[in-house]
Parts: sequence; structure tokens; C-alpha cells
Amino acid sequence: MISEASIPTHGIATTILIQIGAALAIGIGILTLSYFLGQKGTPNKTKNSPYECGMPGGGNLPRRFPIRFYLTAMLFILFDIEIVFLIPWALVYRDFLQASFPIVAPVLFFIGVLGLGLAYEWRKGALKWESRSRISKQS
Repeated sequence: MISEASIPTHGIATTILIQIGAALAIGIGILTLSYFLGQKGTPNKTKNSPYECGMPGGGNLPRRFPIRFYLTAMLFILFDIEIVFLIPWALVYRDFLQASFPIVAPVLFFIGVLGLGLAYEWRKGALKWESRSRISKQS
């Protein structure tokens, strides 16, 4: 068995410095090789223009998406993630009951906070979807 007294303290610092040096050397070496061995192209108007998914850039810009799409997506992700937090609770619910661990109250509090958030969003009108004719009249 190795005792702590036999490990030199400067050995740990040396090991860390060697790892940092190796990481820097590898990074700089890869960048240097890429610069010298990589393909060099001559810049021209086509290569310097922004790529627009295969379509020629400029011209008439597409209509902007209403903010409702983004808001609905964010709310979906938010409540979807909250449900993911409830899945582990459902899987270990019986184990906690057998161990006499009070698990129901914290989860009911969590669900209550989710319900308050949903009620807030509902009251603010974030869950209402506008009709197509109303959106086209605003454009």
C-alpha cells in the first residue's frame, strides 16, 4: 500500500502542467497543419455571397412568422421538460412509500406550480390561436 507521505506534492502539479502543455501542443499542431496542408481557394463573388439554402439571395424576403409559433413551441418544450421530471417520481413512488418517505407532498407542490403557470399562460392568452383570416388581414 502506498502512503500519502511517499507521493511527492510537486508530482501532481507536474502532471497537470504536462497535460495542459500536451493539449496546447495538439491544438496548435492541428491548426498549423490545417493552415499549411488545407485547401486554399481564391475568393470570388459567388463564394463570398451568403448561402440561402440553394436559392439566390436577395429579392423579396419571406413574410415573418408570427410570435405565436415561437411562444407555442417554447411552452411545449417547457411543459414537456416538466413532465420528464415527473417520470422518475412515478418509477420510484412505491419504493418511497415502503420506506415511509414523504414523497407525495413535494410532487403535489410541483404539480401545483405547473398548474399555476398553465393558468397564468391561459389567462394571458398565450394559448389562444388566432384564425387564419385574422392573420392574413394584419399582413
